Amino acid sequence: MSEPLQPGTAPEGGIAAVVVLAAGQGTRMRSATPKVLHALGGRSMLGHVLAATAPLAARHTLVVVGAGREAVEEHLAQVAPDARPVLQEEQRGSGHAAAVALAAVPDLEGPVLLVNGDAPLLRRETVTALLDAHRAAGNVLTVLTAEVDDPTGLGRIVRDADGAVRAIVEQRDATPEQRAVREINAGVYVGEAAALRRALGSLGEDNDQGEQYLTDVLGLLVAEDAPVGGAAAEDPVDVLGCNDRRELAARRRTLNDRVLDELMRAGVTVVDPATTWVDVTVTVAPDALLEPGVHLRGTTSVATAAVVGPDTTLVDTTVEEGASVVRSHVLGAVVGPHAAVGPFSYLRPGTRLSAGAKVGAFVETKNVQVGEDSKVPHLSYVGDATIGRGSNIGAATVFVNYDGVEKHHTEVGDHVRIGSDTMLVAPVTVGDGAYTAAGSVITTDVPPGAMGVARARQRNVAGWVTRRRPGTAAAKAAEAAGDAGAEAAAHTRAEASE
Repeated sequence: MSEPLQPGTAPEGGIAAVVVLAAGQGTRMRSATPKVLHALGGRSMLGHVLAATAPLAARHTLVVVGAGREAVEEHLAQVAPDARPVLQEEQRGSGHAAAVALAAVPDLEGPVLLVNGDAPLLRRETVTALLDAHRAAGNVLTVLTAEVDDPTGLGRIVRDADGAVRAIVEQRDATPEQRAVREINAGVYVGEAAALRRALGSLGEDNDQGEQYLTDVLGLLVAEDAPVGGAAAEDPVDVLGCNDRRELAARRRTLNDRVLDELMRAGVTVVDPATTWVDVTVTVAPDALLEPGVHLRGTTSVATAAVVGPDTTLVDTTVEEGASVVRSHVLGAVVGPHAAVGPFSYLRPGTRLSAGAKVGAFVETKNVQVGEDSKVPHLSYVGDATIGRGSNIGAATVFVNYDGVEKHHTEVGDHVRIGSDTMLVAPVTVGDGAYTAAGSVITTDVPPGAMGVARARQRNVAGWVTRRRPGTAAAKAAEAAGDAGAEAAAHTRAEASE
C-alpha cells in the first residue's frame, strides 16, 4: 500500500481531497490497456475526470489503482504529477477502494469528492455545483443524481414523501415500483471525511459479488439519521460511464459535439461537424474556417482567418493568422502568417514556415526553417535545412541529409533559385542569390550569385533508334520526321536557287 500522505484540511473554497476510483479491470473493453487509459478527445478517460475535478482545488488528489497499475501510474506521472496513486491490492469493490484511499490520509478533515475514473463527460461545472449543494444543505453526504429516459441497469435513487434521499437501490434488488424511477445514481459523491470513514468501516460483503459497495454508505448514514441528500446534474450526459468499445465511440462523439458546439458559438466556422474532430486540448480562434474531414489533435492552435482542410490532420501544430493547410498531414509544425500548405503535403516535427511561405503539393519536410515568402512548390523532400527569404525550390528537389549514420544540415540563402531535380547533398551551403542548374547533384558549396552546375554534358547519338529499334513505332516516327525534314530542306534549297 502507498505511504500515507501528510494530513491536511480543505483550503478555503476548495475541497479536502478528490478520490478517483480507477482500479477496476474493465473486462468488457476486451483490451490489454486499462479501461481508464482509453482515450477520447485528446485525453484518457482518467485525464478527463482529473481535468473536471482540478478546479475544486483539492489539497490531495488520490487515484486508486489496481489492474494495470504500472501503466496507470506512468500515465499519472505524465498528465497529473501532483496526483497520488494509492494501491488497492485486492479488488474488493468500490467501497473498499474508497476506504483504501482514505487510509492514505488518516487525519484528513473536510469534504471529499469520490468519483469513478471512467466518466469522461463529467464537467467541472457539474462537480462544482455538487459541492455547492452539499455545503448549502449542510449534509455529511451528497450524491450526484440524474434523470434519464432509460434507467435500465442503473441504481435508482429512492426518496421519501418529503423528497429526501433515503437509499440507492440496484436494479436487481429493486421493486417494480422502484424500477419505474428515472432518477439514477451517477456514481459521484461528496462526503465529509469523518462520516465516510465511519460508514466505510461498517460496510459488509453480503451480496452477489462478495464486495463492499460504495452505494451502501448512504443507507448506513441514513440509518444514523445523518443529513444526506442528492443533487441532480443539469445535463444527464455528464454522468455517463464507459464500459465497452461501443460506449467509448458514443462518448467520443458526444464529447466532440460539445467541443464543436462551443467553437461555433465562439465564432469558428465548422462546415461539417459530422466529419470534423477536435480535441479538448486544441484552441481555435474566431473567424477560423474548418473544412470537412479535419482532425485537430493535441496542442494544436489555429488562429483567426486561417483555413484548415478539407481532409487535413494537424497534431501539436500552430497555424497562424490567415494561413491555409489543405489536404495535408502536419505534426509538430508552425505554419506562419499567410503561409500555405498543400495539397497532399506531409510536414514533420520541427518544420517552421515563416510569413508567406509555401509548401505545395506532394512535399515532405522535417526539421526545416522556410523563410519569408520562400516556396517549395511540389514533389520535393526538405529535411534538416534552413531556407532564407524569397527563395524557390524547384520540383523534385531532394535535400540529401542522411549519410546512413548521421543527419547533416543544408543552408540555402536568400533569393536562391534551386533548379528542378537538384540533389543538395548535405552538409552544403547555397549562398544568397545563387542558382543551381536543373538535374544537378550539388556536393560542394555554391558561392553567392554563382550558378552551381553538376551534371554530365548532353551527347546526342544520331540515328540510334532507326539502327537499334528497327520496325518500332518510334523508328517509323523518326523516319517520317527525317523524310519530312529532308523534303523541307530540299524545298528551301530550290527556293534559294530561283
